[in-house]
Amino acid sequence: MLMSIKDKLIKNNIPKHVAIIMDGNGRWAAAQGKERVFGHIHGVESVRSVVEGAAEIGVKYLTLYTFSKENWSRPEDEIKALMDLLIQAIDNEVASLKKNGIRLQMIGDFGHLPEKVRNKLFEAIDSLKECSRMTLILALNYCSRWEITQGVIKIANDIKNGKIKSCDINESLITNSLITRGIPDPDLLIRTSGECRLSNFLLWQLAYSELYFTPVLWPDYRKEDFFDAICNYQKRERRFGKTSEQIDR
Repeated sequence: MLMSIKDKLIKNNIPKHVAIIMDGNGRWAAAQGKERVFGHIHGVESVRSVVEGAAEIGVKYLTLYTFSKENWSRPEDEIKALMDLLIQAIDNEVASLKKNGIRLQMIGDFGHLPEKVRNKLFEAIDSLKECSRMTLILALNYCSRWEITQGVIKIANDIKNGKIKSCDINESLITNSLITRGIPDPDLLIRTSGECRLSNFLLWQLAYSELYFTPVLWPDYRKEDFFDAICNYQKRERRFGKTSEQIDR
């Protein structure tokens, strides 16, 4: 009997945190002669499959780039459809997330999300707060430059108010001034659709992450594709600036 990709994974080398840029919904829909929203709708099944797969193999944090600040420049009808789809997906998936022990968290500029979406998300987060198997993080109305800017403002205000001195500024302080504080940096970033860029996503946190780009469009992406990315990750040597000889000691 042939082993599946999942069976081949090294259990003690599963990335603790995986981040995904879910790309290709529009192109997938266009290839079928449909509107972009058609791709977003089918992308929900991909989210379900990947979340299940990540939990199955022991990933502790899974961050999905769901909606960026730049996405507000898209056509109004697409934005409305995306927000409606988000509400619908939360309604449909909360019970399954709870059953599988998956906690929900958000990162982003929540204040500028539609009130209906914001309330639905906070309700789901509260409902799943006792879950501990895995944390699913939705990056909503998020972009990294915005996050870093907010962190700089916080540090500047703390200096102004005498809480810290400029000599106290270091990497740890900056990390703890970001909205991702308390969340480990991603070990692996996956981007679908063949595009090879970070799109203003977790720029500070991805400093030493492994990057994996796949040509698969997001609506076609399933847990088997996710396992394949994990398998590729496990073949890499993470040196964090050291030499191979130092790592092998």
